[in-house]
Amino acid sequence: MTDDAYLFLTDDTATPLGVPPTSLGDLVFLETPAVRAWLDAHGVTVTSPRLRLVPPEETAAIAQDAPRLPVPLSDEELNRLRHHGAPESRARVEERLLAYRECADGRDALLGQALAAGVPLERIVELTGEDPETVAAAAR
Repeated sequence: MTDDAYLFLTDDTATPLGVPPTSLGDLVFLETPAVRAWLDAHGVTVTSPRLRLVPPEETAAIAQDAPRLPVPLSDEELNRLRHHGAPESRARVEERLLAYRECADGRDALLGQALAAGVPLERIVELTGEDPETVAAAAR
């Protein structure tokens, strides 16, 4: 897994993968010379319906032949991306995982629920501070 989010182009604008960057508000990386040059090289603008952005944990789903560019996101931008692209139930579970650090009541049930909702193990570890073995054991 990479630590960078990826900007990519898709030919299928109905694809559920990623989100249009303009739907996330201001993103600093969109104004960088490297991103501007990449967009120009592919003949698209920031508002193109073909342009999508995915968080690091979803980059493996990008088609192999799709033009792509790794982009750095601030923590706040990455959280906006993850919550925008996530189903509502997953976003709610992630919010509870953030609050988890303050309270361990119901820990195993919450970890199991997060895994069942499709939150990747690595993301649960990141949000809770638990080690991967503890998170995996809660799902059993």
